[in-house]
Amino acid sequence: MIYGVKFVLKYLLGNDVAGRNLAVFSDDTFLVSFPRSGNTWTRFLIANLMHPGTEVSFTNIERLIPDTSSQSSRALKRTPRPRIIKSHEYFDARYPKVIYIVRDPRDVAHSYYDFSRKFRHFDDSCTLEQYVSIFVRSVPWSTWGTWGEHVGSWIFSRGRNPNFLLVRYEDLKRDPAASLARIAEFMGTPASPDRLSQAVAASSADRMRELEKLQSHQWVATKGKRDDIPFVRGAKAGSWKTALPKSSVIEIESAWGDLMLALEYELSEVDPSNFADSFYGRISSAKANSPSR
Repeated sequence: MIYGVKFVLKYLLGNDVAGRNLAVFSDDTFLVSFPRSGNTWTRFLIANLMHPGTEVSFTNIERLIPDTSSQSSRALKRTPRPRIIKSHEYFDARYPKVIYIVRDPRDVAHSYYDFSRKFRHFDDSCTLEQYVSIFVRSVPWSTWGTWGEHVGSWIFSRGRNPNFLLVRYEDLKRDPAASLARIAEFMGTPASPDRLSQAVAASSADRMRELEKLQSHQWVATKGKRDDIPFVRGAKAGSWKTALPKSSVIEIESAWGDLMLALEYELSEVDPSNFADSFYGRISSAKANSPSR
């Protein structure tokens, strides 16, 4: 009873965090990923594409593409429809249309380590190697499970659904205009080559870093967090190759090697044949032997 009263009061005052309790509408599009997979960058890309006359920044991104983990239920309900909403939630059957961003978990782990220190989830005495062991088991301050649980919950529930678009961070990084064109087509948004190039330029890592320097104390996601660790990092693919200890790479590949192979991430330390008989391994093998390839 007391919990129910508190919940209603928080909702009425706009002090709750929507999370999985948000109201979902049939014309919503969700931009989903496991944290540190390129969601914020993609958010800027889409916002710049959808609002070419607006200077997209950290001061208005929550209005343009709100985040379920930082906005109240009432604030999200007031967002003009059709809404584009950012989410880090694991599979939710209510989401009608989903753009899912996936990134190599070795890079995710490296990025999440700095993010977790920025947010003071632990202090600097925790080494990267120690952190990876935590990351593989399940990050204790999150509710979305491990990388493998989160990614698997979406791509194997919705992978063949026409209202689900899988975008690899690495492909987005290699050719952002082409990947953004796929996203625009999926959303039914007109996107000329000039408009795509303008959106990409306005969402560059350099520009986002400059915006962060100016606006980090205003943005809900970074306000009150450590200033010495940036939110927008190197924005690279493959940094794990020089950043992660070999033992950490082995730990990640041993945990999720079959799923990584299914997503076409090559393993560097663990023999792929170890996963031949696993569920994801069979899917990966079927894709490799498909006549369409």
